[in-house]
Amino acid sequence: MFFWGLVGFLALGSGAVLALVLLRGRTGDAPPAAYDLQVYRDQLKEVDRDLARGLISEDDAERTRAEVSRRILAADTQLKEGGDSGGQPKTVGYLTALAVFAGLGAGSLLLYQQLGVPGYDDVPLEARIAASEDRRANLPSQEALEARMPAPETPKGVEEDYLELMAQLREAVAGRPGDLRGLQLLARNEAALGNMAAARKAQQGVVDLKGAEATAQDYAQLADLMVTAAGGQVSAEAEAVLRATLERDPNEPRARYYLGLYLMQVDRPDMAFRTWDRLLRESTADAPWTPIIRSRIEELAWRAGVQRYELPPEPGAETAPGPSAADIEAAGEMSVEDRAGMIRGMVAQLSARIQTEGGSPGEWARLVNAYAVLGEADKARAALAEAREIFADNPEALSLVTNAAKQAGLSE
Repeated sequence: MFFWGLVGFLALGSGAVLALVLLRGRTGDAPPAAYDLQVYRDQLKEVDRDLARGLISEDDAERTRAEVSRRILAADTQLKEGGDSGGQPKTVGYLTALAVFAGLGAGSLLLYQQLGVPGYDDVPLEARIAASEDRRANLPSQEALEARMPAPETPKGVEEDYLELMAQLREAVAGRPGDLRGLQLLARNEAALGNMAAARKAQQGVVDLKGAEATAQDYAQLADLMVTAAGGQVSAEAEAVLRATLERDPNEPRARYYLGLYLMQVDRPDMAFRTWDRLLRESTADAPWTPIIRSRIEELAWRAGVQRYELPPEPGAETAPGPSAADIEAAGEMSVEDRAGMIRGMVAQLSARIQTEGGSPGEWARLVNAYAVLGEADKARAALAEAREIFADNPEALSLVTNAAKQAGLSE
């Protein structure tokens, strides 16, 4: 109520001042014509001084005196006819003052309705932090978030033989819960089929089975599946997994991305901005989270109170030879086996060219990532080890290749 009283007082006070000026017809102690008379009298004195110094001729002085005298007579007539109001019509003055008075008050209210938040009290920092902690304490569970998601559908083009093998794999893992390799295969293939909740449960089994030997990559993969299965939301359990990941590897990029998402979810844009800004500056251009962060971080910076934020230059991703537009169009018409064969062929060409001609850090990073995507972990690790030897004296190049391996989910 105090706020509205203060706003009303300021609006009405400003309107009253403007209305008074309009009604008086002048801004000072005298009408406008009185000021004009004073200026013209000063001009006559200036003409006499210029004539005395020889700056103008007698004829020019006479013409100037005649013009100034004419203006003096006109201003004197206006002063006598207008009086203190300066000749302004009273009716027009009253109507204009009323319009200004009402328009200023009503306009202020309408503007605040559009731009302000009526009825919303100021929230001190301590209260905002407390509200954030309350949101964190009341995060929905993983099971609740997954229950809201629609049932997964089998992707088009999946062959029946593959589905039968998946049924056998599920049955085998259910019968041998301690089979680590089986759980890893199940998590990977369930994710490929879009069964993210099932993939999450299988990866949880991998982490539980490994126990203290579970790596940051194991936890990061679990967090990735949990957030995906929850439709992009970070559950209470997923937050704990993210923390566990970063305890094992503070630089794990997927965990840092999801942590920023979580901090936005619990209304801590300040911490989310710092997390994402650092990750963005350390990531390669082809990292999957880079375009997402670049599209949202400017708004996030504004919410965090950063007055001037400039996006870091987009990394110039070095492009290794890849498929042409015709190759991509042809790949869309291929079978799964033929498409995989074409991809393997291009990866083999890249590997051969790097081995014979040498490659840039970006090309080595792409090779490591390509092998990991194809599921050829041994070749990916071998390429990573070779790149580390080549770029042992180049910290920036070494960091690029290492980050690519982490982004591909390649465990050390």
